Parts: sequence; structure tokens; C-alpha cells
Amino acid sequence: MEKDFEQVYREYFDPVYRYALALTRDVHAAEELTQETFFKAMQGIDGFRGESSVKTWLCGIAKNAFFSEQRRKKPEPMDAVPERADEAAGPETLALDREESRRIHRALHALPEPYKEVFSLRVFGQLSFRDIGELFGKTDNWACVVYHRARAKIQAEMEESK
Repeated sequence: MEKDFEQVYREYFDPVYRYALALTRDVHAAEELTQETFFKAMQGIDGFRGESSVKTWLCGIAKNAFFSEQRRKKPEPMDAVPERADEAAGPETLALDREESRRIHRALHALPEPYKEVFSLRVFGQLSFRDIGELFGKTDNWACVVYHRARAKIQAEMEESK
């Protein structure tokens, strides 16, 4: 069983890490969440029945661990947008990029669920519509429709805030 889990770890580390990064939006927190996910998966591997893909099962563990941690700690303000390290661009470009990033972030953050999470999973977590649908217990078509509606809502908000 240990050898099988090592193979699962090697095969699914990257997609689980990308998903964790989409949830946390922080490299260090994503690394910790990924480690916790595989630790919990190793403890509960006997409970995996194969009803979903291994990747979906692992992402489900990550999602539950993330939200459990969020409930335990006090919410932090979402005002800070990570700085972009583009030294070739001038200050005007950086200022515009930062402002544009803030506008996009505000529009995304204002979306109701499940739009916000589906959009984040698709864009930041790079999950397929099938995987997103499985996480929500829905179809891949549902995930696709929700994603495109979220995208349209963000675009409409961006147009209104110009």
C-alpha cells in the first residue's frame, strides 16, 4: 500500500498543489495545504471507494481542509493584491496593472457562490469542468455553464467600473 501511495503522491502532487494555490492564493499556504491533503489522504486511503477520480477525491480533501482552517481563523482583509515583479515595465504600467488587478479581484470577490469558486477552480486551479463538476456533485456541463456565467458577470462588472 505504501508504494501505491507514493505513486499517487508523485502523479497528483502538481494538480493538488495548483488547486490549493487557487484556494489559498499564497505559495506557502498552498504548500502546507497540499501536505495536509496528502497526509489526510494517506490516513483515509482505505475509505476511498473509487466513486470519483483520485484527483477529485484529493481536491475534495484539500477543499474541506481549507474551509475547516478558514472557519478556525479570523477572516483577513482581502485588500492586498500581490505585487507583480516586472522590472522592465515603467511605473505607469505597473500602476495600471495593479489597479486593473484590484478591479478584477474586487469583481471576482463580489461574485456569489458557486460562481466565485467555480471560476477560481477553473482559472487558478486549472481544473477541468469534469473535475469541478465532480467536486460539487454536478455534471461537467453544469460547471461549464457556471464558469461562463461567472466570466460574463466579471466582464460586466469590469465594464461598469471603467
